[in-house]
Amino acid sequence: MLKTTMTHLSRRERQIMDLLFQRGRATAAEVQRGLPDPPSYSAVRAMLRILEEKGHVRHEQEGPRYVYVARVDRDKARHSALRHLVQTFFDGSAEQAVAALIDDGAGRLTDEELARMGRMIAKARKEGA
Repeated sequence: MLKTTMTHLSRRERQIMDLLFQRGRATAAEVQRGLPDPPSYSAVRAMLRILEEKGHVRHEQEGPRYVYVARVDRDKARHSALRHLVQTFFDGSAEQAVAALIDDGAGRLTDEELARMGRMIAKARKEGA
């Protein structure tokens, strides 16, 4: 079965996955160019190979080049990363995470965003989530 958790990725592996999610697909050279303080081309290829072995990435051959694509659904990856973040920095408390987001976004959240969040909370309360 395909491993979908993104919690066991190194910083560089996460950067590569972020890049692939943003672009949809990329060659090793494109990945290298998109990374901050990029490692060597051969190091990027090695990391892509590792990500492929872990089941996060697959490649397609286009002529002489490999083009890499994320195998992990972006929404599943997002949920996995969020669970990891809440667990790591907020002791598993969704309330603390939401409070931090609201505090950090104070003055930047629109009335519509706040109303939408209120409806989500009401829906979760109604559904017993």
